[in-house]
Amino acid sequence: MDLARTEVAADGTVKAGGPERTAGPAGPGGRDRADRAPRRARGQNAARFALMALPVAFFALFFAYPVAAIVSRGLHVDGGWQLGRVWDVATRSDIRHVLWFTTWQALASTALTLLVALPGAYVFARFDFRGKQILRAVVTVPFVLPTVVVGTAFLALVGRGGLLDDLWGVRLDTTVWAILLAHVFFNYAVVVRTVGGLWSQLDPRQEEAARVLGASRLAAWRRVTLPALGPAVAAAALMVFLFTFTSFGVVQILGGPTFSTLEVEIYRQTSEIFDLTTAAVLTIVQFVAVGAILAVHAATVRRRETALRLVAPDTTARRPRGGGQWALLAGVLVSIAVLLVLPLAVLVQRSLDAPGLGYYRALADDDGGVFLVAPIEAVGNSLEYALAATAIAVLIGGLAAAALTRRAGRLMRGFDALLMLPLGVSAVTVGFGFLIALDEPPLDLRASWILVPLAQALVGVPFVVRTMLPVLRAVDGRLREAAAVLGASPWRVWREVDLPMVRRALLIAAGFAFAVSLGEFGATVFIARPDNPTLPVAVARLLGRAGDLNYGQAMALSTILMVVCAVALLLLERVRTDRTGEF
Repeated sequence: MDLARTEVAADGTVKAGGPERTAGPAGPGGRDRADRAPRRARGQNAARFALMALPVAFFALFFAYPVAAIVSRGLHVDGGWQLGRVWDVATRSDIRHVLWFTTWQALASTALTLLVALPGAYVFARFDFRGKQILRAVVTVPFVLPTVVVGTAFLALVGRGGLLDDLWGVRLDTTVWAILLAHVFFNYAVVVRTVGGLWSQLDPRQEEAARVLGASRLAAWRRVTLPALGPAVAAAALMVFLFTFTSFGVVQILGGPTFSTLEVEIYRQTSEIFDLTTAAVLTIVQFVAVGAILAVHAATVRRRETALRLVAPDTTARRPRGGGQWALLAGVLVSIAVLLVLPLAVLVQRSLDAPGLGYYRALADDDGGVFLVAPIEAVGNSLEYALAATAIAVLIGGLAAAALTRRAGRLMRGFDALLMLPLGVSAVTVGFGFLIALDEPPLDLRASWILVPLAQALVGVPFVVRTMLPVLRAVDGRLREAAAVLGASPWRVWREVDLPMVRRALLIAAGFAFAVSLGEFGATVFIARPDNPTLPVAVARLLGRAGDLNYGQAMALSTILMVVCAVALLLLERVRTDRTGEF
């Protein structure tokens, strides 16, 4: 090239007395790559909005619309809006007391659950021992039991004539300790499966490298493993807090007249006092509180997320070594036996009080009093509804989680918070809203069987998102970029890169959604038809009638629900992946 005739233009074009060509950092073809970058960004944005479209439409139709309908019904009275009632109700001393207790017990329950369950998450993730699969299924069973059954079981343990009363003369009913222990019983599985699911896939060699460099075992865990687990721990804590913040059956039974949460107060104002205005105001207060919590969570959790080195699940588990690890395993087993197995044993024992399995045989009889069908038919109804709800929750939650892996600032943080709102909004409000809002064309679903799975899926979607999201975000983005550079379509990138790594998380999410659907009660009690009751609704109706036979049948149905869930979860636990991620 004749340097005397060479000229470099401001746009990087080299003019050397001949045809123009590119130069500079991009090198030959650099302009083409620069042109492709905006197109790739536009394609990613289009893919993100396409993934968000169905979840947004689902939540708009089956969550925002029913909740808005019931709030409007309560505040729009006599042709005018009674907005002044919002301040009047919110500033009442009894309402302030309810809000304070709701927040305090939720924080205490979350802290106690994390304290008790995190060692269990470690044991299930890192230890291999006999009966592990069965025990993991047993741990999840309490989570699907209706809250009224949980409250009744703990009442038999800590109330008048309960186990503690008989042995030591100690009663904890109508105390906050009974409520806190019942919440630990109910939410233990949330921490074990959410945190343990990610913990089992963390490469232990990263922590071992820190120890080789001189860090102690505690320092290596605190500086390497704990930051990696941060998003999963935060997700589990958030779910536990939201469940306890909206606690209903447990507080109503164990708290007596002394303690009341917002959820209990909304139910009382709706079904006993028939004051829809106060119920609507309390729903708004609950909605605002939960929205603020989710906003804080969305703004802080992303700061702790980093790319992780993941391995195939359960390949890091090994037999306990040394006295300390065996002692930890023994301590976890004892805590599970006392806090989880003992209340379940009470249910089984009470269901067997009648000679010759009398309570179970009575489930096949239709006395025409409580149900239009035999109570045993609730088992088949619940399984059908739960399978449909699981399919809906996995589809909606999977699309939402995939969209949330593509970082987009405030928009995606708001979308993330939206997905969690069903856990923090009164299920009573949602169920009542279904009856009011979905009763005319084009959404007249009152006579359709799909109404129950839709309500159940609303609660299942947040679990799918929170279970899959930490693993999806932990996938190294360079793998996706490399596949895209090699010509793979977005669908093939997901199938070849993401899916093998998140398949285990997807199964855990499906198990959670199925379990939640089986035990959902707050919304289903309003919309389940008398000729198609679910198991929780059937149990609640039997518990609401006097007589030993009805109570025994309720315990029998609760035991059946427990067994069905345990079998389903055990089958799920038998699905294994090898090191390549293939089944």
